[in-house]
Formats: sequence, structure tokens, C-alpha cells
Amino acid sequence: MDQFIELFKHLINPAWIIEHGGLYLLLIIIFAETGLFVGFFLPGDSLLFLAGFYGAMLSDSFFHMPLIVIMTMVAVAGILGNAVGFWIGRKSGPLLFSRKDTFFFKKKHLYQAKELYDKHGGGAIFLARFMPIVRTFAPIVGGIVQMDKKKFMFYNVVSSFVWVFSMMLAGHYLGKAFPGLQQHLELIIIILILITTLPVLIKLFFGKSKHAPPHADVNE
Repeated sequence: MDQFIELFKHLINPAWIIEHGGLYLLLIIIFAETGLFVGFFLPGDSLLFLAGFYGAMLSDSFFHMPLIVIMTMVAVAGILGNAVGFWIGRKSGPLLFSRKDTFFFKKKHLYQAKELYDKHGGGAIFLARFMPIVRTFAPIVGGIVQMDKKKFMFYNVVSSFVWVFSMMLAGHYLGKAFPGLQQHLELIIIILILITTLPVLIKLFFGKSKHAPPHADVNE
């Protein structure tokens, strides 16, 4: 149990991931965080920001590849993660809404993603990329409601590239413009996590879920 807790602490620490896992662990985590139940707690936004900040380190650890190539690989990992989540949703269907809650699966997260679909249709896939927790379950719900595959892939590809490039470039250029930020990365990461996660957490814990039926269609 102690080893599991220690591993959990490392996996939610973006700095540890970059310094010890490099590009390989970055790709695995982005893949898991964007479509697998087990990935909802992983630090997507702050991890991408830090990956951009340490872009030179990632480049050196992976055959000195340019940052643009690394960002593209990360975006592809996000696309594949969403695609797997979509497939899980299509295969599992409404049964997921009757599944019991576990540490890695919470029905309220499915309902949160479903409400996003009810409000924004197919565009929910794009919006969910910038919403921690919800982005893990959005493609799964997309599969459950039988969203058109071509429409899903369009939003999937566009949203992944916009999310990854915006976060990593922000970290990269801020690191270049203000080298002294390296001394305050922990504070920056905490602020970034609060900004991106707080609205979602407020909605999850204090908002009233509609608990919409799982057979609803996405028409937009």
C-alpha cells in the first residue's frame, strides 16, 4: 500500500514525471488522461505546461527531436486516448451508467460529461479538452450516445492539437522570456491546477446533475 501511495504521489507531480519519465511517460500519461477511466486524476494541463518549459530536456532525451515534433507526438497520444475512450463507450454503452462507483470510476463524471453534450453537442469534445476530469469521460460518453465517428474524429484531432500546442508553447515561451520562473515552478503549477480544476470541482461537488438518460443523441 505504501508503494502504491508513493507511486500515486509521483504520478500527480508533473515535475517528477518530466524529470524521471521523459517523453515516454509523458505520452503514456496524456494517452491515459484523455480516455481511460484510470487517468482522470492525472495532471494533464500542468504536465503539458511543464513539458513545454522543459522542452529542451525532452528534446535531448529523445534523439534531439525539435519541439514541434515532440508536441505533435503528444497531440497524437491525446487523439489515440480519446479514440480508445470513444470505443469503450460504444462497446459498453448504457451499462456504464449502472456500474458501481470505484476509485477509478465515478458515475458523476459520466453525467458531468453528458451534460456538456446536452449543452454543446459535438463541440463538447473540443471544450472538454480544457476541463480536467471531464476530458477523460467526454469521449466515453460520445461513444455511448453513438456520436458520428467522422464528426468525433474531427473534434478529437482539432482539440488535441489546440490543447497540446497551446499549453506546451505557453510553458516554452514563458520559460524563455522569464528564466527566473524555474525557481517558482511549484507555485506556478499549483496556480495552474487551481485555475483549471476549481470550476470543475465546484460543479462536480456542488452542482446538480441532470442525470440524463444514456440513450440521448448528439445532433450537433
